Amino acid sequence: MNYLFFFLIPIVIYFFNSFIIKKKYFLNFSGEIHQKILGSKKTPLSGGIFLILFLSIILIERDVIAYVFFISIFILGLFSDLKILSVPSRRLFYQFVLVLLFVHFLSLNGISTRIIFIDKFLENYYLSILFSTLCLIILINGTNFIDGLNGLVLTYYFIVLAILYKSNLLIGINFSNLNTIYLCYILFIILIFNFFNQLYLGDSGAYLLGLFIGYIMIELHKYDPNVSPFYVVLLLWYPCFENLFSIIRKFKLGKSPVSPDSKHLHHLLFYFFKKKIKSNNLASNNYSSLIINSYNFLILLLGSYSIYNTQILIILILINILIYTITYLKLFKLKYKNFNF
Repeated sequence: MNYLFFFLIPIVIYFFNSFIIKKKYFLNFSGEIHQKILGSKKTPLSGGIFLILFLSIILIERDVIAYVFFISIFILGLFSDLKILSVPSRRLFYQFVLVLLFVHFLSLNGISTRIIFIDKFLENYYLSILFSTLCLIILINGTNFIDGLNGLVLTYYFIVLAILYKSNLLIGINFSNLNTIYLCYILFIILIFNFFNQLYLGDSGAYLLGLFIGYIMIELHKYDPNVSPFYVVLLLWYPCFENLFSIIRKFKLGKSPVSPDSKHLHHLLFYFFKKKIKSNNLASNNYSSLIINSYNFLILLLGSYSIYNTQILIILILINILIYTITYLKLFKLKYKNFNF
């Protein structure tokens, strides 16, 4: 184990991030509330930069082709952060093309759902490619959707990786326990800076992290088909369901499904603490992130004891959906008392 790696990571992030702030590079100029609830315009969108730099240490020798696509999705997110590519529909189109090529060149199709009629359709190569592509796009954008509170995304994926480490499920896909430790440590250090509002992930970081985790999950599923695909669904349920629920909600409200807003679950929970408990912005942020990820930790840990049992995993997923929906509707009515949802 390279202990120098652990020593240098926080030092490099601190000084490089300070330089970025001083030079006013990649700053959160918009302060858009749907993206950053604390809304500091002086906080740089540098989290994705540190992720791609340090992921290169882990990935460049493992899979060069995958790494090229990770750089590409990072650049796409960076263009979004810099407002070079500000139209959501265009970003979605470029995402689709990029992820489609990613799935094709890395042979990430052939996913089994253990639902007979769906798997029958997925025997067709083109449908299986399309299915994997759509799954990854849902995850990427879901990751970006939940990146509205400091610590929410980073802590969630830290939990996912920690549970996979505990279960020794990544070794089979040539992702050693040491690499998992390195990656968890990188996320943890970036999380600390994010927690204290010193940096944001930005679209670049959210896109990159979503695609990377999705890649790992598909590799895991293909390596060990005995692991229920619904275990993968459970591990990724929160960002994916947040995306799907948001699409349905926006259609219900007569809005474009790709338009950003501040009506996600974490936003409503933040407003609940801010208005009802009278806590300040930072405290409301921390309470909300802590509650959401504490729940996710418990449910994902519980699911890790039944990774081969599809029935139990489906029940857990349905419980998540039910709890999410009830909680959302309750919080929505508290904030928008006269709104008929």
